[in-house]
Amino acid sequence: MNARGPHTARRPIRELPDELISQIAAGEVVERPASVVRELLDNALDAGAGEIVVKLIGGGIRAVLVEDDGHGVPAGELPLALRRHATSKIGSLVDLEGVSTMGFRGEALAAIASVAEVSIASRTADAPHAQRLDARSGELSPAARAVGTSVEVRELFFSTPARRKFLKTESTELAHCVEAVRRHALTRPDVGFAVWHEGKLVQQWRRAEPDARLADVLGADFMADSRAVAFDLGVLRVSGRAGTPASARSRADQQYVYVNGRFVRDKLIAHGVRSAYEDVLHGGRQPAYVLFIDITPDRVDVNVHPTKIEVRFRDSREVHQAVRRAVEASLAGALGAPEAQAPDAAGALPDAFGRWPESNATAASSGLGTSQAPAGWRGGVATAAQVNLSLHETAVLYAQESTAPWATAGLRAGDAAGESPAPDTGGWPLGQAIAQVAGIYVLAENAQGLVIVDMHAAHERVVYERLKAGLATSRIESQPLLIPATFAATPAEIATAEAHADTLRTLGLDLSPLSPTVLAVRSQPAALAGGDVIELARSVLGELAEHNASSVVQRAQHEVLSTMACHGAVRANRTLTLDEMNALLRDMERTERADQCNHGRPTWRQITRRELDALFWRGR
Repeated sequence: MNARGPHTARRPIRELPDELISQIAAGEVVERPASVVRELLDNALDAGAGEIVVKLIGGGIRAVLVEDDGHGVPAGELPLALRRHATSKIGSLVDLEGVSTMGFRGEALAAIASVAEVSIASRTADAPHAQRLDARSGELSPAARAVGTSVEVRELFFSTPARRKFLKTESTELAHCVEAVRRHALTRPDVGFAVWHEGKLVQQWRRAEPDARLADVLGADFMADSRAVAFDLGVLRVSGRAGTPASARSRADQQYVYVNGRFVRDKLIAHGVRSAYEDVLHGGRQPAYVLFIDITPDRVDVNVHPTKIEVRFRDSREVHQAVRRAVEASLAGALGAPEAQAPDAAGALPDAFGRWPESNATAASSGLGTSQAPAGWRGGVATAAQVNLSLHETAVLYAQESTAPWATAGLRAGDAAGESPAPDTGGWPLGQAIAQVAGIYVLAENAQGLVIVDMHAAHERVVYERLKAGLATSRIESQPLLIPATFAATPAEIATAEAHADTLRTLGLDLSPLSPTVLAVRSQPAALAGGDVIELARSVLGELAEHNASSVVQRAQHEVLSTMACHGAVRANRTLTLDEMNALLRDMERTERADQCNHGRPTWRQITRRELDALFWRGR
């Protein structure tokens, strides 16, 4: 009989030995050298360190030494530091529910000591000298060092060769260790960090102001291509920087989220950020961002994962909406305007359907001043024909403004070439239109040089933002299907369709079960007629099942409005007058997110005079 067969002898239930328990716990906390670095850095920061030095040998596999100048550990407490669940950071259930330190379980040092050779040298301010503790023997001996603590970890996984085989090359493990330090450096600019490998300085970040630290860690390009994020709800505050859509990357390698100073990976927060970028990113591009979420400790549970990289929020919807709105407000700055300042309260933000409070209606649709709607614009949800805005009518309105520098330059469509006063381009961020190329691009001159605008993409964004700002109804117009579209549905999809029937009708979708395994689509959004209605229904059902209904309603509405804007925007190969071109430029300057169209493509590019001179070797 096979040993795994039904007649295998039953094993009795018994307590595991402490050595085996330690190995299991270590497997949860210590995965690789970077795990050791992370845990030791947490302890150093909790000890009030102002300078931390990390020294590595063999990528951290052979040795990890972390030295800090914190307040140190008294000699009598050193043996306790290596015992499981011995900590100075919590003492009761109340403390656990309001953790404000990086570490709290008292597991890290014990877990590391069970899979490596560990020694700790520490000195307090009132001690004549340091004491060194050898974890293997438990022996205490005098040592020489200044106030602070040094923890040395040698030969990681020496007692478990099978686990050591799963480690990568030394260079790979070194990269993970440096990344662990980088994550701490981003959130603690008041602390200096240095990383040494094989006696050579690999990375160093000196104490600095928050923005300077961000530039040191992520580079000057990130600071130049990102905008400040600031949002405050009292019990919840979101700050940091969000990269512009144009600087999005092919990989999600510059996405950092911190909750109360702790680096975390959270799908809820990631979805909130992604939803803020959803109509400004092209394809599968990934935004770059650093977000710091400060929340009262009793509203977040950090005791979820052994590595403390996951958290659980008491009100997850509140956090999701705060993150999304904070990033949206950051990205909503108009062209040429200073960095957008996020509102300080939820009341100054759009509701679930994109509507802004009356007092903020102008600010929401205009970054540089009051946006004057063209003749015929009445607000609300317009049809595709109504949003086919006449740039000529808008141009006439702008041409009547005597203060417009381009209007007084004496240039009009059809004017013969001749002498004209030099345009005053300094008054407008996008300058003054000078020509149209290939029926697609508008050329303009501003103070920096030449501006090239994709007129369809730019006008599409202008129309889309006007539609969102003017949305005055909570229901999307639907179109009944002559023959209902049916598809095989899972039990979860059928349950979602029945539970969210009202929400689906708000989106213009009428779904009803035909049988326990089949759903029928009886109507679809009128603006999306001709699309794959079954794929649309499945995607909306999936969103409803995973996220809250209000965010799904908003995204679905925006998808409809995006389609309407695309059909309503000025088409390629249409000849524009100079007044119409300038009217488009002025609308772009007053429109949020005007850098990208609804599909994430760039709408304009700047070519500086220096770049133009370089093309023709001027000044050489």
